Amino acid sequence: MTRLPPASTDQYTALPDARLVTTRALLTARENLTDTINARAMMCLHGGAGFGETVAVTSCLRELQASEDIRRITFHARPTTRAVRHELFTALQLPGQPPRYATEFDHLLKNTLTTHPRTLVLDEAQGLSSDQLEYVRFLWDDPYTQLAVVFVGGEGCHATLRKEPMLSSRIFIWQRFTRLTSDEVLEVIPLYHPIWADADPDDITFADSRAAHGNFRNWARLTAHTRTALQRTGRTRVDQEVLRWAFSRLGAGT
Repeated sequence: MTRLPPASTDQYTALPDARLVTTRALLTARENLTDTINARAMMCLHGGAGFGETVAVTSCLRELQASEDIRRITFHARPTTRAVRHELFTALQLPGQPPRYATEFDHLLKNTLTTHPRTLVLDEAQGLSSDQLEYVRFLWDDPYTQLAVVFVGGEGCHATLRKEPMLSSRIFIWQRFTRLTSDEVLEVIPLYHPIWADADPDDITFADSRAAHGNFRNWARLTAHTRTALQRTGRTRVDQEVLRWAFSRLGAGT
């Protein structure tokens, strides 16, 4: 993926009527990303699996893409430096065939990155090794490239970048996503999907303590199963019996 994905793909599951909710972490990410791009700097946004860091970054950058050239690369396996060069070639939509030799390739990428400001989003950045992280720093450090870099990752991303002193010393902003607190759950989950809008706060707390645990991805799965339970039983309101059925599908004990 080179451009930002459409908003319809933000939700973890195909969940009708689900909304992107504005949490404190998302508001902070919006400020941090804006400041990083304005400074043509580098930042790292990281958190546990399902905490919403990728969705937050994507939704915030989508608001900025009208005025900023944003390119996104997702690393699903440990790439080689050669593979990183090729991913950049594709993300930048360069014409022709990729150069055969590293020196020629580097010259092409640097020249391209000097033409106008760009933001490079590297998702699943914990999968990058020392050589690949050093290569990103090598491109960003060039005084003529107009590059902002956003590292996004799950568990281990912070530690991976911190192991690279030359890179970590250049990170402008670090932001860690954490679980929703109990108060945040009661504040944002009723806004997340209509089935929770009129739910008893005690039932929302019950669902969080038994299955969701402040994790947005867990809430997405739980919401999908709870919605199914309501449809099949003809009930119009969430209750603990409905929730226990949803829990059984998630392997969450009661």
